Formats: sequence, C-alpha cells, structure tokens
Amino acid sequence: MSEDPPVPPASLGDEQRLAALRADIDHIDREMLALLNRRAQAAAAIGALKRGPIYRPEREAQVLRKVQAANPGPLSNETVSFLFREVMSACLALEQPVSVAYLGPPGTYSEQAAVRQFGHAAELMPLPSLEDVFHQVERGQCRYAVVPVENSLGGSVLTTLDLLLATPLRICGELTLRIRHQLMARSTTELEHIQRVYSHPQSLTQCASWLSTHLPNAERVPVASNADAAARAADDAQSAAIAGVLAAERYSLQLLARDIEDSADNTTRFLVLGTQEVAASGRDKTSLVVSAPNRPGAIHRLLTPLANHGVSMNRLESRPSRTGLWEYVFFIDIEGHASDEAVQAALKEMRADASFVKVLGAYPLAPL
Repeated sequence: MSEDPPVPPASLGDEQRLAALRADIDHIDREMLALLNRRAQAAAAIGALKRGPIYRPEREAQVLRKVQAANPGPLSNETVSFLFREVMSACLALEQPVSVAYLGPPGTYSEQAAVRQFGHAAELMPLPSLEDVFHQVERGQCRYAVVPVENSLGGSVLTTLDLLLATPLRICGELTLRIRHQLMARSTTELEHIQRVYSHPQSLTQCASWLSTHLPNAERVPVASNADAAARAADDAQSAAIAGVLAAERYSLQLLARDIEDSADNTTRFLVLGTQEVAASGRDKTSLVVSAPNRPGAIHRLLTPLANHGVSMNRLESRPSRTGLWEYVFFIDIEGHASDEAVQAALKEMRADASFVKVLGAYPLAPL
C-alpha cells in the first residue's frame, strides 16, 4: 500500500477540508478494492491446491479472532467480524457457492442466523420443517444446515435434539443470535392506526409489556412464523407485524419501533450441521449424547471421567431415549476439541461405563 494521504490542515476552510477528506476516502476505497481482489485471488489459489471441503469453520474462526485482536477501532469487533465474514463469503462463492438449508420461510431468525454465519453470497434454501432441513443435507442436496438448538428464555428446541440423536450429520459450528424484535408495517401505516399485530405466539409473549403500553387496543394475532406475520402486514394497511429486520427487508416494510422485546437477554443458539469433521481451531467445544444404565449413581459415574481429566462441562440436558420406559439420553457440551488428549482420555473412560456414546461434533466456540 502507498502512504496514507495527509490530513487536511485546520487552516483550510470547511469546503476545502471537506473536499480533501472526500478525496482521502476515494483514495482509501481504491486501495481497499485492490486489496479485496488480491485476497480473492489468493483464496482462489488456495482453493485450487487444497482437497476436501472449501468451507473450513476452524480457519474462519481463527481469521475472525485475529482481526478482532488486531482491531484498533473505532469500528466495533462485531462490525469488523461482519465485514470480514462477508469478504470470506464472497471469496468462497468464487470457487463454489455454499448451499445452506434453514427453517423457513424467508425472513425468519433462522435465515438471519444463516446469513450471519455464511454471508450474503451463500445460496440459502428455506424449508418447511426441521426434519426437512436435516434430510436435505443428509441426502446431499445441500451442503450445510443452520438449525436452532436453544433459546435463553424458551429453553431447548426439542425437535433439534431428537433429530441430532439419529442423524449422521455432524456439528460443524455454532453461533448465537440476539433476538431483537421490531414492529413493522407498510410505509403508509402509522402507529396510532394499527388495529392488529401479527406475530409468532412466542414473539407476542416476549413483547407483551411493550404492546400493552404502546398498542393496548390492538388485537394480537398469533401466526405460524414471524415471516408469515410480515407477509400479512404487507397486505393489510391497518396491521403491523413483530419480526426481525430481515423480514422488513424481505417484505418491504418500514420499522415503526425498534427492539421492542421485554427482555434484552433473549438469545438463540444455532448449530451448523454438515458431513465433515472440523479440525481444532484453538478454542473449541465438543458436543456428545450419552446414555447410562438405569441404576443408582449412573450419572455420577458417567461424568466423573470429565472431572478426572480436567475437562469442563458447560451443558447437560436429558431427553427420553424412546427405547424404553424411563430411559434417558444426556446431551453434553464440553470445552475442548475431541482430538485433545484430555478429551480423548475422558471419552475413553466414559465409554467404559456408558451404554451409548455418540460424538455429535467438535467445532469452534461461537465468537463473543
């Protein structure tokens, strides 16, 4: 890169300084464009040499951690990560667009999660059910899936857990999405004229206090999804919808009120599923599902190997196994990669006491 253009001196008039600053931005834009294309060329050269999947979650995680650590500001780490993920998405698409299945219709938080993880250059495929999402990737008709697994307010997504138990797919990554509910309507609709508010029942509950304060007389109409709510609001001049910002873009709605959720801690964790095993990134998590004989102390014996080898557990959840009365399986998340020596030793001991152990995947920790 060439030297940075000089900052215009304060002695110049406002118009001259403005012209100089705009010229500076033009100069920076040209250099950014050149660097972006150099990066794309380097990525394409790597793609021609390497074997296996072109999407490497561990490498992507390492890149994002490095740029966050080197970020001097004023852009936030979240903004920098978004920009770099879009660059990586565009570079991947030069080799082969990444196809991603998610729970539709378009405009849902699941689509928002898929875009956040894979960028706008990915080929996104909305499907009507989580079962369809899993099967699309299992049949090889899509490379990856993004599925919700738990919500900080609503708990686990039980359908996802049940499907994970049977699927041959592996967890390749995770992300957390802060759920921000927006009130949206047609551009000609004003807040005081709204007679109905459409949304998913869960979203209506999560925004109940705001609705009672600002729209006490509006009918609350539950629908199948927030995207469906946005579509209905687009056809009804006296209604509004509660949904995410992506739904407003998809259905050409204006935002009447932002972030109307009653709790600021509403976050959903999503999993990325695929057929590949992911190498260690340096900060990883391993997910597994296990079952133990139905006898006293079984769970204690099941978890003791983790403590013995210094492996931290950050999630434990039980589900009926569906194989026998009062039989359960346990979904466990532990810190570290399945290839780590301590994790391998703990899993070896665990298998000796468990009736069933399945490693669902080892993958990079979601960025903070």
